[in-house]
Amino acid sequence: MSIRPVTEARLAQPTVEGAGVKLHRAFGFHDPSELDPFLLFDDFRNERPEDYLSGFPWHPHRGIETITYVLSGTVEHGDSLGNRGLLGAGDVQWMTAGSGILHQEMPKGNAAGQMHGFQLWANLPGHLKMTQPRYQDVKGADIPEIIDDDGTIVRVIIGEFWGRRGPVDGIAADPQYLDITVPAGLRKTFKVDTRRRAFAYVFDGTGRFADASRPQGVLLEKEVKGTEVNIRDLSGDRTLIRFGAGDEVTVQAGERGVRFLLISGAPIEEPVAWHGPIVMNTQAEIRQAMADLRNGSFIRPAH
Repeated sequence: MSIRPVTEARLAQPTVEGAGVKLHRAFGFHDPSELDPFLLFDDFRNERPEDYLSGFPWHPHRGIETITYVLSGTVEHGDSLGNRGLLGAGDVQWMTAGSGILHQEMPKGNAAGQMHGFQLWANLPGHLKMTQPRYQDVKGADIPEIIDDDGTIVRVIIGEFWGRRGPVDGIAADPQYLDITVPAGLRKTFKVDTRRRAFAYVFDGTGRFADASRPQGVLLEKEVKGTEVNIRDLSGDRTLIRFGAGDEVTVQAGERGVRFLLISGAPIEEPVAWHGPIVMNTQAEIRQAMADLRNGSFIRPAH
């Protein structure tokens, strides 16, 4: 057994997307090989409706898959396939853009005005870039939730873990996507396939991720002094942790416990040409996609 080393810890950065939605981006639009097969990860969490109600009006995607996971509030969805849906707390939406899709996502808060969810972009390999678009809503009640004897809770959204399989299936990157809660003071180890790239995203509580070279835990918690953010003792809210090679991840929960996403996938290792919501292998394919948008042929008829 080998503990995956922590290769990087960084805070998600505030940004604005869609028609003015304020969110935090853990990664995206930089080096696409960094967390291949994943391209982008956003945390959209707001307490004020004016920060998210403008939503993400109609926009195109091609060449990727998106996985949206809602924790609170709702997201109303519509797309060019004729699908309409409403994602509530605990629900997941999986969309394969493939050859091209137009869709919109309009968030609404809960009774207290709070909205919280995540969106992950997974790349498609070249031979599937122009596959037929697909779409699926998964209700939270259908997502397996495992409670271990020590109180650890794991929601298996995608992939197989502890003998249970998540309901979201058919994603080309074959990822594992887990929502993990570890009780206060508990040290817990989770297996990760050695062939996969892996990252964790802490969004509640604090915890210390063990490092092969520093078994007591890598220094990771954010401390804010004025406008300066320092990283110190424990990983905290909105912290992305990238892992190196190995077959397990170990976390020591802090005094409030820790909740994080643990996501891994097999790298595609192909060239990436990227223009906004369109991700292909070559610039020529990007130019073709933009031409298709201009001439109205972006949406392909079903075969």
